Amino acid sequence: MKTYSIALLPGDGVGKPVTEAAWDVLQAVAKTSDFALAGTTFPWSCEFYKQTGAMMPPDGIETLRRFDAILLGAVGWPAEVPDSVSLHGLLLPIRKAFVQYANIRPHRLLPGVSGPLKARNFDILCIRENTEGEYSGAGGRVHQGTADEVAIETAIFTRTGVERILRFGFEQARARRGRLASVTKSNAQKHSMVFWDEITRLVSAEYPDVEVTSYHIDAMAARMVMAPETLDVVVASNLFGDILTDLGAAIQGGLGFAASANINPDRTAPSMFEPVHGSAPDIAHLGIASPIAAIWSGAMMLEHLGESAAAARVMTAVEATTKAGVGTVPGKDRTEAIAKTILTFLA
Repeated sequence: MKTYSIALLPGDGVGKPVTEAAWDVLQAVAKTSDFALAGTTFPWSCEFYKQTGAMMPPDGIETLRRFDAILLGAVGWPAEVPDSVSLHGLLLPIRKAFVQYANIRPHRLLPGVSGPLKARNFDILCIRENTEGEYSGAGGRVHQGTADEVAIETAIFTRTGVERILRFGFEQARARRGRLASVTKSNAQKHSMVFWDEITRLVSAEYPDVEVTSYHIDAMAARMVMAPETLDVVVASNLFGDILTDLGAAIQGGLGFAASANINPDRTAPSMFEPVHGSAPDIAHLGIASPIAAIWSGAMMLEHLGESAAAARVMTAVEATTKAGVGTVPGKDRTEAIAKTILTFLA
């Protein structure tokens, strides 16, 4: 029997209970499949930072490298640790070190869930470049604390980075409904975004079977609200993808339904799977955080590991749960009750 080694990083706040719930579901589906999951939990978090002065140990990346995949809960405790510290101390180093350049986020309404839009029949897969662009971290500040202070943040776009995320997006579109939307702001950003548009046209020649449309970020935001059913695969830079996927989470009913995967498509290092929602420390003690996004992320992990049948079983159980009215309204059902219902439908 194949055994997959999974690194569990529950993190902070609601990350802990939703990771526990997701792991229970994943273990349940594994027990009735022809594979096993072996999990190792690491306490790396803002609490860990307060104790040690670092979000993870110096050898944290090398420790994670030996695992088949990483399941993350949520990281952040802004009242105690600045978000810039937690993000640059854990999430971004993992994404960059393991070349997880494709961030995948599915946006669709689960049965029984009501979104804020009239449209219901949309199924959007957002592909966000995950390792460079606007989040490269290049820049600095000078004359700090004076009237002459200057802050510079430089977006870095490489041909390799842009080509590979676009090609990944085209492959996803080819496997789905054959439509790809490339998102830039090339009318205002005449260097980086014109560069992205040019590479989109070059790569599109390799995929004559995929219909390609280029949008400006503001027009895409409007389309996701006004006509989401017209979209299939959306590819965007790190910043634009970050913004659009939160909009995508909103139209699918909220962050509690928003799953994501940080993928290393070349499989030279582990990929990481996480719900999009934050740690929500203000409600962490209430027991009402929805585990659906974490469980959906776990299903994406199984899919990536090649266990498609098990992944489909998890999603079928999730959909049966929301169709039954459980977990459809944020805060209405307790974390344990949602997970228990999913496990019942999984049995």
